[in-house]
Amino acid sequence: MNRELPDVRDGLTRTERIVLHVLAELERASPGRSVPTAMLYGRVCEYVDLGPHELQSILQRFVGHGVSGAAPQR
Repeated sequence: MNRELPDVRDGLTRTERIVLHVLAELERASPGRSVPTAMLYGRVCEYVDLGPHELQSILQRFVGHGVSGAAPQR
């Protein structure tokens, strides 16, 4: 199974789903605090092999920054 094929139910890839799952776990572990990207990256790497730039790209897509054709933030 290709981990980069989006699921038909919600359009998320396996890697994106793992990132969201790990992020939710870390947020539950420290309520009211931000999750450092380095910590998220370390935990995600326990599940899937990806580079730091790939994680940044996924996170940017989640928040809508860096998407081509998107309106610039003011």
